[in-house]
Amino acid sequence: MATAVGEGLGADPSANGTAGCVPATGLNPLPAHEAEELAARFKALADPSRLRILSIVASNSAAETCVCDLSEPLELGQPTVSHHLKVLVEAGLLSREKRGVWAYYSLVPGAMERLAETLTTHATEYSSEASPQR
Repeated sequence: MATAVGEGLGADPSANGTAGCVPATGLNPLPAHEAEELAARFKALADPSRLRILSIVASNSAAETCVCDLSEPLELGQPTVSHHLKVLVEAGLLSREKRGVWAYYSLVPGAMERLAETLTTHATEYSSEASPQR
């Protein structure tokens, strides 16, 4: 079923006697640069091996994990593990410290919390904006 121009969602033909779309605006929409940063982090998290790496690093009592300790539990080769670690570092989720021939990885303090907070804040704003006021 075809819709004539100006008859789509958000169009109000009675407003000012003209038909047209009204841009959707929120109270505090996610800025483009922030959306790009979030997308990079989610892309980094959208891999089962990377999620497992974060889990291993986060659960280590020393709060850090040597790259040499990741290949076996992940059942991946060292070059593949290194690639996943690089993606997580570039996304700002892990930090890397070189000690001799080994690299040690730890969670960036507050990175996961900031990610969750950003999502929660915007989701709350969107849902409260969408729900009718009583």
